Amino acid sequence: MKRTASAVWNGSLKEGKGVISSQSGVLSDTAYSFGTRFAEERGTNPEELIAAAHAGCFSMALSAGLGKAGFEPARIRTGASLDLENVEGSWRITAVHLETSARVPKISQSQFEAIAQDAKANCPVSQLLKANITLVAKLED
Repeated sequence: MKRTASAVWNGSLKEGKGVISSQSGVLSDTAYSFGTRFAEERGTNPEELIAAAHAGCFSMALSAGLGKAGFEPARIRTGASLDLENVEGSWRITAVHLETSARVPKISQSQFEAIAQDAKANCPVSQLLKANITLVAKLED
């Protein structure tokens, strides 16, 4: 399986502008720029897309892990917060914090946390990232 995306950038770092597109068409010439990455301008940025990918990947891995353990989740909600920091003059993703809550009938908090930790460690996006990845996992009523 291969997934593709592309980016086109025009101009200098601070004054330039770019667009990102994805194979599926969900992103189609979606704007990104210095302002969308380092300020609050409208558009997207690579780090936001990585955080979204991580939240989605983790949620699917958690669903798979729960199913493998005999539990069927009614809902899983995951947020991902990514830290982009300037470390010794170089921008780096230094951490990702996942926060998930789920409605899963007939599971204990400790069972849920164990399965969530496994999903965090083994989802493909977690394996790709070398950042410190933390997780808070809560069951919903």
